[in-house]
Amino acid sequence: MRTHRRTHRRSARVEYHLPDEAQSARRARRLTAQFLARPALREGGLDAGHIGDAAALIVSELVTNATRHGGGCRLCLHVSETQVTVEVYDGSPGRPDVRPLTTWSESGRGLAMVRSLAQRLDIARVAGGGNRVLAVLDL
Repeated sequence: MRTHRRTHRRSARVEYHLPDEAQSARRARRLTAQFLARPALREGGLDAGHIGDAAALIVSELVTNATRHGGGCRLCLHVSETQVTVEVYDGSPGRPDVRPLTTWSESGRGLAMVRSLAQRLDIARVAGGGNRVLAVLDL
């Protein structure tokens, strides 16, 4: 007779709707830090200090882009045993693109920075209009 041990995987997901205003990026950083600092996630081995800084920076960049170009946004955070996933949805008719970095450009560096911090960056159009930008950080 074989027995099977069930492993309990720890994961958590949260979603926030943010208004189309400059303060949304600051609020999103605070919400991200609070979410990642939850005791249940720390007990599961999440190093909120280490991964939280990168996640907060990614959230800040993506929410800033969404509110600047897309008329409000929805922020989804998901933590599993192996990664933190940040998803930002906007209503922009244009598609965000990672621009090449240049010495003289004054803007447009955010997605390139996100791409360098995250193990995966995915930008996709959403049915009904808008975009989904997904960044994954490995733990």
